[in-house]
Formats: sequence, structure tokens, C-alpha cells
Amino acid sequence: MLNIGWFSTGRGEGSRGLLRFIQDHIGRGQLNARIQFVFSNRDRGQAAGSDQFFALVDGYGLPLVTRSSALYRRSRSAAGLSWDALRPDYDRLVLGDLEDYRPDICVLAGYMLIVGGEMCRRFSLLNLHPALPDGPIGTWQSVTWELIRRRSTRTGAMIHLATEELDRGPVVSYFTVPIVGADFDGDWLEIDGVDLDEARETRGEDLPLFRRIRRAQYVREPYLILETLRAVADGRVTVVNGSVLDGQGNPLTSNGTAGLCLDEDIGRAMAEDDTT
Repeated sequence: MLNIGWFSTGRGEGSRGLLRFIQDHIGRGQLNARIQFVFSNRDRGQAAGSDQFFALVDGYGLPLVTRSSALYRRSRSAAGLSWDALRPDYDRLVLGDLEDYRPDICVLAGYMLIVGGEMCRRFSLLNLHPALPDGPIGTWQSVTWELIRRRSTRTGAMIHLATEELDRGPVVSYFTVPIVGADFDGDWLEIDGVDLDEARETRGEDLPLFRRIRRAQYVREPYLILETLRAVADGRVTVVNGSVLDGQGNPLTSNGTAGLCLDEDIGRAMAEDDTT
């Protein structure tokens, strides 16, 4: 059985939805795993959104560990240090909080802190990035606008190991999805000759093409986490000393791209959920 550590700030429905999605698949016997602990960088009573998340954690009977990063920063404010300077000490406190746990893999699921090097070395941390391995970096909003600017024909998302280099750790898995064809062509035509900087300023996320691209990614992202955890549980993917390997101990690639392509697995899982 795969032991999972779950890191989340727990700010809103997205964080609750991801935890619910994975825990429910575990409960249905579709993932041979257990969530060993949930860690949040907020404390109980600090915010309404995280308190709803904690109630969900409690409802599943999962061990919850919290340490407020905001309260820690305020407690050290007199020192006048930046968060970059404070983060290593905060991470060491978190590592102490979690010293009794030995997860096989950890998931960053709506965890709103960038983790430092010591944390990355202690745990194998899976981070979801809403772009392909060779795609744009940054937030999902900036990624989507860059896809539009490039007039990309496909996108996707990847899971990589969290490292000190933001969004560029070793790739574990990914999926691809086309963003051209019958469902998209009308929206692409709408922006022909349009000043994209102006559209971004005036229409923002309400632009139909923007919404359609994001939707194509968003509905598959929970399945990418699920199928990646299943691949780790089944031994198709192993993480050793910061390297991602296949079941035979070789560097993991699919179709010449680093990481395991999970298009077929995700399609199958989505179809199964549609019938249940």
C-alpha cells in the first residue's frame, strides 16, 4: 500500500475537491493507498476556507498537522527578514512536526508556499503544473494566455518533483489535450486580428477561448494526480534520490518526452467514473 503525505493550504473548493477526489477513489478500492497525514500551513480558526478543508479532513478521519506560516512570519517580524530568509527555519519546524511520518510520496495540492531545498530533499513532493513538460511556466492564468499568444495546437498538464527551481523539477507524468478542432475553431476565429494585450486587460478570463482551454485542462488534472499515484503504487514509476525512473530502474520517458504519458489511463478512468 502506498503511503501518501498531503500538503495543502486548504483555501477553497479546489483544495477540498482534490482531497475528496483522491480519498473517494481510495475508498472505492480504485487506488491501493492511504493518506498518512494532511499538512496545512494554516491553523484551525485562521480562515473560513481552511476551516472547511479541515472539517473535510476530520470527516475522513485523517491525521491533520498544522503550522501557520503567516503567524510564524508575524512572530519574526521584528527581525526584519524576508520570507526567503525565514522559509528554511519554517520548513525545519514543519519537518519536526512530521518526523513521525514516513510517506512513500507526497502531493502538493493547493499548497500556497514554495517549499525549500531541505523539504524537497526529505520528501518526494509531487507538484502539478498546468502545462506540458516543454510548455510555459507560471500560474495557470499566465500559461493559458501564453498558449493563446503562441497559437498552440495542444496543451496539457504535468506532475514534476518539487525542487528549488520553480516548475522545472524532474517530470513524473503528463497528459496532452488538443486545443484546436471543432470545439475550439470558433473561439480561435474570434481572436483573429485582436490585440491580445487589450483582450487580456478588458476581457480577461471571460474570453471564450481562455475559458475553453482552461476547461480542457481542469477536468483532467485530478485524474492526472490519481493516475500518477496509481503508477507509483503499481511500481511503474519510482522516485529515487530525486530521480524519476521506470519499473526497470531506467530514466522514465514516453515518446521521447521525459515522464510517463497518461493520456490512455486518464481517458479510461474518466470513462469509468462516467458509468458509476
